[in-house]
Amino acid sequence: MDKKHALKLPAFLLPFITICLLAGCGKNDENSSPTAPEDQPEVGSYYVDIHDSEQTCEGTTLFTDSHDSENIRVVEVDMNGEVVWEFTVPSDWINGNLVGFETELLENGNILLVMSRSGIYEIDRDGNLVWLHQDPDCSHDADRLANGNTIYVFGNHDEKGDPCVKEVDAQGHQVWSWVPYDYYYTAPYNEVDYQGWVHCNGVTRLDNGNTLLSPRNFDMTLIVNPQGTPVWEYKWQDLYTNATEFPAFFPHDPEIHPDGTLLVCLQVQSPYQVVEINQSTGEVNWEYYRENFRTCRDADRLPNGNVLVVGVMTDTNESVIFEVTPDKEIVWQLRLYQIPVGQAPGHFFKAQRIVQ
Repeated sequence: MDKKHALKLPAFLLPFITICLLAGCGKNDENSSPTAPEDQPEVGSYYVDIHDSEQTCEGTTLFTDSHDSENIRVVEVDMNGEVVWEFTVPSDWINGNLVGFETELLENGNILLVMSRSGIYEIDRDGNLVWLHQDPDCSHDADRLANGNTIYVFGNHDEKGDPCVKEVDAQGHQVWSWVPYDYYYTAPYNEVDYQGWVHCNGVTRLDNGNTLLSPRNFDMTLIVNPQGTPVWEYKWQDLYTNATEFPAFFPHDPEIHPDGTLLVCLQVQSPYQVVEINQSTGEVNWEYYRENFRTCRDADRLPNGNVLVVGVMTDTNESVIFEVTPDKEIVWQLRLYQIPVGQAPGHFFKAQRIVQ
């Protein structure tokens, strides 16, 4: 917990701080995982241990939680971690281990849910299924487009020649796809094989009709035009040249902002877990590193300039969602209390802050 908000004591209590520290009540810095209070939360509950309402982007937070195989859920919590809405996923929607278990709030108020190896499901707030597209190749990410179509990725054990992105209309008919083999069956990409060939984990249709992609195994963030031709590449090994192997950085979930910056999550050998670059120049605009943090899968720039980040704390072995300022101060943090992650990527995948 940061020094500005960890201790807000009146001046007359300052002489007693030393006594408290000797008793083991010391504060945590911004990169640590604060110790739970004496009145500990229930194991498996959501616990907010940092909340500075003056600096946070207030709202609710929507995410998926896969820690309980008998109760896989979509959850929405308030800033105190209290559940304000939840949906338990029916067992017949689940097909094996979930890969990229993602959800998002649609403009019509419904919830879009990606169930890997199963399909894409749209539910209303009462939990009624209102739209379904079944595809055992779907994984990681899906977006509802302005024209009513849905675009999604195939990023788990894909093979050469497979489309790693598909777009379907409301009737489920495929109207567009992108096949990386047509453009990247060359060294060093043609020899990559780690949980699939490309392992694309993110897709966004841009306002100009181009498509932003995240081919993880290529250590690249990519934009293709409507014909599928790559029109912009950013190779993360060109920025961080410390890599000792390929791939090394495993980019996740890129997003382009109106000001022309691109925010992305990086992993493994990257010196930073969240990086923002100027898309035009490729220069770094912002970098973020947190000690004891791994498997960063999602980072969203919020309306107030803060960033909402999802991943795993290695010191507590817990899944976390936290909000950090441009000055790298953590002002909100939600923990899945005392549910071990082990070597898994985490029980949370992506999170969306819903601003009222």
